Amino acid sequence: MNYRFSGRMGRVPESFLAELFRVSAVPRVISFAGGLPGSAYIDVTGIRDAAREVFAEDGRKALQYTTTDGYLPLREFIADRYRRRLGLPATPEEIQIVNGSQQCLDLVAKIFLDPGDAVGMERPGYLGAIEAFSLYEPVVHPVPLEEDGPNLGAFESVVRKHVPKFFYGIPNSQNPSGTTYSQEKRRGVAEVLEGTGTVFYEDDAFGELFFDGQPRPPVKRYLPDQTVISGSFSKIVAPGMRIGWIFAPVPVLREFNVAKQAADLHSNFLCQVILHRYLATHDLDAHVRKISAVYGRHCRLMCDLLDDLMPSGMTHTNPEGGMFMTAALPSGVSSMEVFREGVKEGVAVLPGVPFYVNGGGEGTIRLNFSAAGEEEIAEGMHRLARVMRRLA
Repeated sequence: MNYRFSGRMGRVPESFLAELFRVSAVPRVISFAGGLPGSAYIDVTGIRDAAREVFAEDGRKALQYTTTDGYLPLREFIADRYRRRLGLPATPEEIQIVNGSQQCLDLVAKIFLDPGDAVGMERPGYLGAIEAFSLYEPVVHPVPLEEDGPNLGAFESVVRKHVPKFFYGIPNSQNPSGTTYSQEKRRGVAEVLEGTGTVFYEDDAFGELFFDGQPRPPVKRYLPDQTVISGSFSKIVAPGMRIGWIFAPVPVLREFNVAKQAADLHSNFLCQVILHRYLATHDLDAHVRKISAVYGRHCRLMCDLLDDLMPSGMTHTNPEGGMFMTAALPSGVSSMEVFREGVKEGVAVLPGVPFYVNGGGEGTIRLNFSAAGEEEIAEGMHRLARVMRRLA
């Protein structure tokens, strides 16, 4: 059969994720390549108890269809958390539940983009966003990411010259770099965008996971009507439940709701109800503090081992939170070569190439410090050091 697929499928960049998942599943390989939160910190008992209560009290309702925008008590919980943690005047009417924040990438692109439209993005940028946006055939204009956020001169140039439909950024513990925008950069981004036709798409998947426990002010605080935020319970409760949300101005949500309804009618209602019961009966703040403290220890250990074990010329970012960091390789060392040789040595890293839309990344790798335990991190770093010494 000669399947006549759409032209857009031939223009989607080749995904590295299938190879990544294959390698990460090999038992002897210690993987720093994936994006998994630590399985040991998923509250299986608490979620199981919440599920039992839901089935005992509201089982038939929880197993029925629901509205596209999602379970109202869960949206009220999210809105209240925005008001309490970040001082944002959120209402449930501005929040819609989605199948993980990854679905937001697809649906936001769907409602905003026509082929050839301009989109702005950090360089390096999140691989999942690059893949999701590419299906709608935009022209992506990357802005270099510095230690404290995007280069504002380049950012302003992209906004003024190309007027992108939206600029996609991760101000908190960016994926892949681990970089966090400074307050000055957050204000600067808002000042550049204010009064333009460009929306700021603020992906906040890691905003709860700062090692010091202190929330950072979102860009939406400075640009409320031009910013949409996506959030997720995947990193702080359980990724398998696939519950995320979008927090956006009501006119945006009207269009988003239409696209969401066409895509799947609504997100998993049973998991929404179970998740809300869990959140209503457990201390999420305490749980997040515990996870953040563990990830902080893992991050410091990985940074120390990179400094102590790797050959000269190899540097790394110093995340304030989240799950990832980027390491720059010594001159002349290829990230794809590190990936291939690392698998032979029993350690997996993610080459930087897929995070660069217009080429680049050959000299960087992304490292995840949330999924592995401290003993695995130590052993994995020694394996990686052997690879680096051979290649350098």
